[in-house]
Amino acid sequence: MQTSSLISRRALLAIAAAGALPGARAQGSDGPIRLVVPFTPGTGIDLIARQIGPQLSRRLGRPVVVDNKAGASGNIGTQEVVRAAPDGSTLLVTVNTMVMNRALYPNAGFDPVKELDPVTLTSWGQLLLVASTKSGITSARDLVNRAKAKPGALNYGSPGAGTPHHLAMELVKNQTGTFITHVPYRGTAPAVTDLLGGTIDVMFLPIHVALQHVKAGSLRALGISSDKPHPLLMDVPPLKTLKLGDLEVEMWYGVLAPKGTPRAFVDRLNAQLKEILALPEVRAAFETQGMVPAHSTPEEFGALIRKDADRWSQLIQKQKITAE
Repeated sequence: MQTSSLISRRALLAIAAAGALPGARAQGSDGPIRLVVPFTPGTGIDLIARQIGPQLSRRLGRPVVVDNKAGASGNIGTQEVVRAAPDGSTLLVTVNTMVMNRALYPNAGFDPVKELDPVTLTSWGQLLLVASTKSGITSARDLVNRAKAKPGALNYGSPGAGTPHHLAMELVKNQTGTFITHVPYRGTAPAVTDLLGGTIDVMFLPIHVALQHVKAGSLRALGISSDKPHPLLMDVPPLKTLKLGDLEVEMWYGVLAPKGTPRAFVDRLNAQLKEILALPEVRAAFETQGMVPAHSTPEEFGALIRKDADRWSQLIQKQKITAE
């Protein structure tokens, strides 16, 4: 009797959270929604959350707050959403670092691919392969030729082991059969400082981070990690056109919910986000950060997540990458 009653109560709470019971006031059905960002304020992911938050609040009639839960390469905030109640009150705004972490931290205690429900893709972002002007490297082909001629002589920086910046260069090394020494930093800022000073030779950077330095002539753009040029840097060739192998490293961003969140709520959220992502002011805000707004069904986003998880898992195993 107690078990049956408990199941019934949970079912009613889930339906109420989806808005299927008018007037029902279950926990999470009319309270604030937390958009958990597993990284610090000021990042591209944070910008996405702060752009969609106010718009969602107006459309859903509920307060929406951004909650930055940084730490452990994004694992702390992700785990918090995994363990949150699936009542529509907690959502994750994240980037494909999530699936990279899955392979890098096998003992994290949770599986984000299996324990989160995809809501929608929000945008795509590209990484730019840049070189210090002091390195003398003039192109991506020149980088590969030098790396082959003197294995290990060149080095590259990243904000830390397991970041997209790190794995993008490991993909280049894997596809071209070269060895370039990895120099991990604690964050992007110190790495960029050393890149500008010539302490490190090359690095992958998000467009919005690299753009000012490329325009100023203090960094040289060698290639972009997508299959076509970026509107902000039309003269920079996609790495794919250099015929160096599959070097596409586009970063996806999206929204996910705790496993078991009512499908009615997920569908409603998906529809609202589709409208929000189409707003001119949202598009403009994204594009200034080098991101392109994008929308998907939950199923499409789930398929992308699984495919990307497999791809990066294979690379991490081949390159013997560990979370240093």
